[in-house]
Amino acid sequence: MTAKIASIWEMHYQWILDFGYKVLLTVVVLAASYLAAKAIRRSITRANERFERLDATLVPVLTALATYAVYALGTIIVLDILGVNTASIITVLGATALAIGLALKDTLGNLAAGIMLLILRPFRAGDLIKCGTIEGTVEEAHLFTTKLQTIDGLFVEAPNSELWNNHITNFTRNGKRRMDIVVGISYSDSIDKGLEVLAQLVREEPRFLNEPPPQAMVKALSDSFVEIQLRAWTSIDDYWNTYFDQNRRVKLAIEAAGLTIPFPQRDVHVVSGNMPGPSQ
Repeated sequence: MTAKIASIWEMHYQWILDFGYKVLLTVVVLAASYLAAKAIRRSITRANERFERLDATLVPVLTALATYAVYALGTIIVLDILGVNTASIITVLGATALAIGLALKDTLGNLAAGIMLLILRPFRAGDLIKCGTIEGTVEEAHLFTTKLQTIDGLFVEAPNSELWNNHITNFTRNGKRRMDIVVGISYSDSIDKGLEVLAQLVREEPRFLNEPPPQAMVKALSDSFVEIQLRAWTSIDDYWNTYFDQNRRVKLAIEAAGLTIPFPQRDVHVVSGNMPGPSQ
């Protein structure tokens, strides 16, 4: 048995050494690719935590792209070590990619939309956005989908193409937002007094911003009442609490000032007289 093994070794030792060397190199390259990808992912995450220069939605995408790039490079090196003609493989992969692209055009559309969204960044993690029928706070943005949480706590995972192909309203990005509070007063009431009530509410509300300055105005002359409007700006964090508080205070202040918030009404005039009968 030993003599047989020795004979095989003498006949094929060069091929065995070459094959073992290639296997060893392959293992080393694969291990190095894994460790390099892991190190790059960790470096990107730590660098972003330290310097906070990247949007949180961009971090998982960058780590994924870096990982794929390292693995692709490692695969090409391994194939070259094993003596595979990489040029022909690239040609085959190109043709395969074309066929897959035609079959998965919607998926690739989501990919392209995801890349554009991450480059242009119309929203970031934590932003409240509205796009078509989708409204919620952005949690994560990936290459194919974006994860959101709706105002009532539901989970939504939207295709990136749907976000890219619609108008995006970002309620958070500018840091402030204007509220419009409209109330109706009777035509017999004093408009100046109504506007003074709104101005007094502005003076009593510290959450209103000084710039742009708040405004009180006559919005419209409706059929049954005069619409007066308060326009004021607050920070995004204070917007909804201030809006709800001011709607309540406006009603109480209008009534306390002796003004009337009338119900919609319509005058009906009845004309009396003999109506001609069907035979007349």
